[in-house]
Amino acid sequence: MRKVKWGVLGTAGIAKGQTIPGMRLAENCELYAVAGRNLEKAENFKKEFGFEKAYGSYEELLADEQVEAVYIPLPNTLHKEWTIKALEAKKHVLCEKPLAPCEAEAREMIEAAEKNGVFLMEAFAYLHSPIVQALKSEVDRGSIGKILYMETAFITSDYELSNIRMRKETNGGALYDLGCYNTSQILWMLDGEPEKVMAVSDYSEQGVDVCTSGIMTFGNGARAAFTCGMLLETEADKRIDRLQIHGTKGHIRSEAEFNQQGKLNYTICTDGKEVTKEVFAPQNYSLEVAQLGRCITEGEVPYVSNEFTLKLARTMDRLLEAAGYHTSNGLFQKS
Repeated sequence: MRKVKWGVLGTAGIAKGQTIPGMRLAENCELYAVAGRNLEKAENFKKEFGFEKAYGSYEELLADEQVEAVYIPLPNTLHKEWTIKALEAKKHVLCEKPLAPCEAEAREMIEAAEKNGVFLMEAFAYLHSPIVQALKSEVDRGSIGKILYMETAFITSDYELSNIRMRKETNGGALYDLGCYNTSQILWMLDGEPEKVMAVSDYSEQGVDVCTSGIMTFGNGARAAFTCGMLLETEADKRIDRLQIHGTKGHIRSEAEFNQQGKLNYTICTDGKEVTKEVFAPQNYSLEVAQLGRCITEGEVPYVSNEFTLKLARTMDRLLEAAGYHTSNGLFQKS
């Protein structure tokens, strides 16, 4: 098995806590280089995780011809700049979700990947999970009949005001940080793009949405609703994850967390009988890294496709507008 030499562009918390540990589990991944805003940070990551090289600037890492693929965990407002720079350096890119604050920027990034002949994949690790695949299979084979209604919730603790999630200038807010999970889950399960969207938000004094609910109506008659919010005990890592899918023959429900690993289950109810099914989910972040690696070495197609990313970005644009935001130069501004 050929290993892909990966570079990590940044020392963010998600890289340290989730993605790099996942990269170490991916058999086709070689932790080759890491770059930080200063060399000391990068050297600390190199020592902790076993990278071969550490760089004190992102430019130095992208100039290294040995780097084949780059993972970008930078703040949302930096995604476009550094993704395009990495793509122009002929590096394959796995960029954290959401890829861009609007469809226009997502399209620009995708066009840069196509122009340079490299892969770009949005890092929705949970979509690679076996439980998501199992739920999707149940829906696709008609286990609960024609889908009528889907509901999903993602509620977390709130954060101190210094956190980038709580600041509008860094694309903060519940809809952007959490609602992209709910929205992607709906689009993934229902295989479509909504004809109509509605959304309402509760805003903080800083103009950031701390709770948003949305409704989507699809051309086949299906409806979906979601709630996302940063409402629970401050900085306490509390969360609520919930999913229900109702059809003409029954329903499915699951409380598995986004990106949860281990033994997970969901319950399917048809003809008045409930059956609980168990699925084992490996570390999700390792799955996305391994999959993009196979795209590079074995010709697979990215599981989270550019088409799906654009569909999601379009839908998010519509939800943001409905909730009272609009995008301007990549930043959210309350209307």
